[in-house]
Amino acid sequence: MPTPPGRISSGLPPLDDAARAHATRVYRHICRHIEASGGWIPFAVFMDLALYTPGLGYYAAGARKFGSEGDFVTAPEMTPLFGRTVARQVAQVLEQVGGDVVEFGAGSGLLAADMLDELERLGRLPARYRILEPSAELAQRQQQLLRQRSPAMFGRVEWMATPECLGSPAAGFRGVVVANEVLDAIPVHILVWRREGLFERGVALEDDALVWQERPAGQSLQAAAGRIGTVATDAGLPYVSEVSPATTALVGSLARGIDRGAVLLMDYGFPRAEYYHPQRRAGTLMCHYRHHAHDDALFLPGLQDITAHVDFTAVAEAGVDAGCRIAGYTTQAQFLINCGITELLAHTPAEDIAAYLPQATAVQKLLSPAEMGELFKVLALSRGIDVPLLGFVDGDRIGRL
Repeated sequence: MPTPPGRISSGLPPLDDAARAHATRVYRHICRHIEASGGWIPFAVFMDLALYTPGLGYYAAGARKFGSEGDFVTAPEMTPLFGRTVARQVAQVLEQVGGDVVEFGAGSGLLAADMLDELERLGRLPARYRILEPSAELAQRQQQLLRQRSPAMFGRVEWMATPECLGSPAAGFRGVVVANEVLDAIPVHILVWRREGLFERGVALEDDALVWQERPAGQSLQAAAGRIGTVATDAGLPYVSEVSPATTALVGSLARGIDRGAVLLMDYGFPRAEYYHPQRRAGTLMCHYRHHAHDDALFLPGLQDITAHVDFTAVAEAGVDAGCRIAGYTTQAQFLINCGITELLAHTPAEDIAAYLPQATAVQKLLSPAEMGELFKVLALSRGIDVPLLGFVDGDRIGRL
């Protein structure tokens, strides 16, 4: 089995020997799958292998991913005020229904730590704080951080690799499910609309290199494209975009597991009409490596994050089909403002510049339309809750879904 060629996307930091050796192992693993599948795999399969193969995939191996020493920074790494603000929404739901908090894909563990601190301060600690983390390596990092940051809370936290703890409404789950920047990393299928018809873009091997290759889209993807509708005129072809049956299946599973409570989904994306706008003809696929964003998804696999924006209309439909109602949909900026992030910031005296300035800078990035405030959205699905949710009292955008 050959080693991957020294393909480096322009402008990205160079690889050290350990990184290149790891990428070679992942590359060989993917090559075996391609050969066993007749020379071609859908991109969704490639993305799953590159991100989640045990011991090899990006989220399953040991490299640091989050924060300044990793590949990207998420909101909890920017400021504890993010987690504390989200906790206010969680506290409102817990006040109504009691029960547990389940965080899906807890990343570095900082969101859990900050939320637990604030929930304790508010007197609304859940019966249990459960973390659904498929990555054993990330679970270990989360356990280490929470043991250090919140030793008094550590005994309240449980880890599990699958969502069986939610069960079904008959099992009586009550509480809140939280997922921050999880849906964007779920594998997607890439569709290409051409004059000749609809194609699925996948990955093949050519001269020992991973290459793009298209095949006519199957029946299920044809049906998914039909739900999207017409996205481009002949003048706009070819048109490339993504669909994620795995995302809607996951959201449906989470929503069905709720007896009384809410599912809170935070990520970057658009409602369907914006996601599949004719002018967005190159799709939304994006990769992150050492704080460099680029669109070369076939760059040495296992070393970079691969993401796609979220179709929030499809996510909302999956929740409704599972028996939940749409309790709110808005921008991250509006959600955080509604939940009181500026009030929390004001607790740090502005004259204490060393403490105040970093927090104010981070809050500005979270709220600014030019940063994360507009691109990131928050969607809430609920069952058995009649009161308006705090995070959506102003600026709700349900009508845009």
